[in-house]
Amino acid sequence: MRLYRIKAVTWAMLFMLFALVAPSPGHAQDKLVVLLDWFVNPDHAALIVARDKGFFAQYDLDVDLIAPADPNDPPKLVAAKQADLAVSYQPHLHLAADQELPLMRVGTLISSPLNSLVVLADGPIQALADLKGKRIGYSVGGFESALLGAMLHQAGLTVDDVTLINVNWSLSPSLIAGQTDAVIGAFRNFELNQMDLEGHPGRAFLPEDHGVPLYDELILLAHPDTVAVEDSRLPRFLAALRDATAFIQSNPDAAWKIFIQDDPSLDDDLNQRAWRDTVPLLAADPIQLDRDRYQAFAAFMKQAGLTQTVPPLDSYAVQVSLP
Repeated sequence: MRLYRIKAVTWAMLFMLFALVAPSPGHAQDKLVVLLDWFVNPDHAALIVARDKGFFAQYDLDVDLIAPADPNDPPKLVAAKQADLAVSYQPHLHLAADQELPLMRVGTLISSPLNSLVVLADGPIQALADLKGKRIGYSVGGFESALLGAMLHQAGLTVDDVTLINVNWSLSPSLIAGQTDAVIGAFRNFELNQMDLEGHPGRAFLPEDHGVPLYDELILLAHPDTVAVEDSRLPRFLAALRDATAFIQSNPDAAWKIFIQDDPSLDDDLNQRAWRDTVPLLAADPIQLDRDRYQAFAAFMKQAGLTQTVPPLDSYAVQVSLP
């Protein structure tokens, strides 16, 4: 369960906003509309600090960051050319590429997995093999099930050895209440901190330590046409993110004050702890594309039965060149 707050926008409001800020033909396209994947939280540190400390302005950019009413909408809106960029997830990108949706990875915010399988620290699950016959909660099928399957396989188990329960985003509460013995899909920088604050410390089993290839958690998506025309806003946007990330990692306390100044409600124990755990995970170079990692993860997605094809990497991911 994630406890963040920001004013959400409806589809109608978003279309109105885009109409207002869309650059006129023949003028410099310095305005950018970026759709977040969720309510504002420390995962978006580089974006918020780049905006509020003026890094975007230094590159002559005016960037609107918008939290969606429905987290499934941002990639669809970018594919429909109704927004410039969307924050999304690498696994979702592979699904989109398999369906030939017009989306292209152009940058990275979090360059390592956040997803994890979490159990109570003082509970009976000490190793993955202990999950046999146990109840595992999840919120989203498909990728999380594949993630779990790969982790169980390394422990000599299959998903048939456990009982899956859809807990409808109530991950840590279901674990604390004893409704589940473990949950898959918990973000290690949030759910673990939330459980600790509630007096029920958890322990995480990390996918990358149990048979799942490394992948980027949070990425930035653009329409391929934006990449094809070499839109000058993209390299400037990514350069600003790189500068903002360097500032955050060198000055985490000062960056935190900037992060919360626009919404003081974010200044609580959970977000403070999440900030501490997230800052080291920010992509130091948002531009860098690890081609081998992406190809290895694409193969994993196909092997898990989540995709039918492995499209050429250049058709859905690019490393933007700085000017």
